Amino acid sequence: MQVYADQAATTKISERALQAMMPCYTDIFGNPSSLHEVGRAAEEAVEKARKSIASAIGAEAGEVYFTSGGSEADNWAITMAAQLGAKKGKKHLISSAFEHHAVLHTLDKLKKEGFEVTLLPVHEDGLVRPEELEAAIREDTALVTIMFVNNEVGTIQPIEKLGEICRQKGVLFHTDAVQAAGHLPIDVKEMKIDMLSMAGHKFHGPKGVGALFVRKGIAMSNLISGGGQEKGKRAGTENVPAIVGMAEALRESLENREEKNAAVLKMRKRLTEAVLQIPKSRLNGDPDQRIAGNMNFCFEGIEGESLLLYLDLQGICASSGSACTSGSLEPSHVLLALGVPVEIAHGSLRISLDESNTEEEVDYILQTLPGVVKRLREMSPMWEHIQKGEV
Repeated sequence: MQVYADQAATTKISERALQAMMPCYTDIFGNPSSLHEVGRAAEEAVEKARKSIASAIGAEAGEVYFTSGGSEADNWAITMAAQLGAKKGKKHLISSAFEHHAVLHTLDKLKKEGFEVTLLPVHEDGLVRPEELEAAIREDTALVTIMFVNNEVGTIQPIEKLGEICRQKGVLFHTDAVQAAGHLPIDVKEMKIDMLSMAGHKFHGPKGVGALFVRKGIAMSNLISGGGQEKGKRAGTENVPAIVGMAEALRESLENREEKNAAVLKMRKRLTEAVLQIPKSRLNGDPDQRIAGNMNFCFEGIEGESLLLYLDLQGICASSGSACTSGSLEPSHVLLALGVPVEIAHGSLRISLDESNTEEEVDYILQTLPGVVKRLREMSPMWEHIQKGEV
């Protein structure tokens, strides 16, 4: 049996999204910038998709810009806000300690350009405290960027409260909603969000396409020069099939969303309760304030990489954290930000499910995982010391 339990890394494209894309490779194949009929048909497809995505997050069509994915959208938003702030003498940026590296590395780059960065703590529960954000905002703060849902531990941040604080303080607020879009209700106006990033492949759309919402009135900087696409802000011929597929996938993901989440939550709770019966195991992040399908565990005395390999041999696809850092031997910066000791953080496992998973697959995980953990601990020279309390 094969179980795909790595939905937070990427999802399989839905049949509806795939079928929506196919005419863009055959009949609607024109360049959207062309003035002839074939080009106009492609442009209409792009604009219909833009309107659909905007509607899904409570935005206007003119506030949505297509990108190559979430990382590009994050980079664009943060760099844009920093440039706007610098023009007003504001060079202070605020984020959290467990953001995706698309955010953290962009902030590191800006630090080298003279910006000051404050990273808020996320505590053991993996949540940003609104009062700590409010205390951190200064007269020279240009931007606050806090992710909607953490990609490794799945905790949902109090976005509406954070947005309200930023709006009251007159500070731009950006959220990386890559793990939230398609899974949680989002209304950029009600939540006081100024900029928002998303990626199509996280909700059964195609890879290589994303979107950035930028509130009307924000003076945008060009990301790519060379053409008039995306209102002249991001040159390059639009990826029409991917854009259309992303819009259809988002529309589909929001249909019966509450029923889907309820089914996924039922599986998560059953799996979590059983896994925590394994000795010296722990769930990382708040047990309730998290997205329906995300579970992040640590098992003392084993290495996460070995655990993943053994599970893969049994047909279970999972991860130890973000797929973007899977080649790193360092423990997860997310878990370290939660205060997980380094030696325990090395033994992490992220299991992420969605509505495409089944109760039978959960059964198989529960039949397999305890035995794999037991076998790896029997091979570990550290496990005996841990049991004796010597480590």
